[in-house]
Amino acid sequence: MLFVRILGSWLPELQTYRFMQFIAFYTDPYLNFFRRFIPPLGMLDLSPIVAFFCLGIIENILKTLLALILT
Repeated sequence: MLFVRILGSWLPELQTYRFMQFIAFYTDPYLNFFRRFIPPLGMLDLSPIVAFFCLGIIENILKTLLALILT
């Protein structure tokens, strides 16, 4: 969903579609959390990069915990 949101932000005319509004409704709260610490630099918004990085860390932690529990 984050990837679709990023691509959709490059094409502002897509924001009127219901599908993109649905995506924005669920991804913007997560991205806004990072935007509080990393404000956009003009047209460049680095918050999605940090958001993907954090999701990767959470994924690795969960995989490790599941591996420990299941062994």
